[in-house]
Amino acid sequence: MTTTKLQLEINSLPQNLRQEVADFVAFLKTKNKDKPKLKSREFGFAKGKIKLSDDFDEPLELFSEYI
Repeated sequence: MTTTKLQLEINSLPQNLRQEVADFVAFLKTKNKDKPKLKSREFGFAKGKIKLSDDFDEPLELFSEYI
């Protein structure tokens, strides 16, 4: 539904129902505000926190018969 159609539908409602729509919109805004916003990830944030062994690229002994 487009914004214009939605506006027309709301305007066609009786005053008491328009107030309910306004209350619902206010509820949705507060409901959405309570959700924590995710921080954007910073490039290089985990640098130095992960250490690979020096022989990481070496073949495993388990597969020596296949190499």
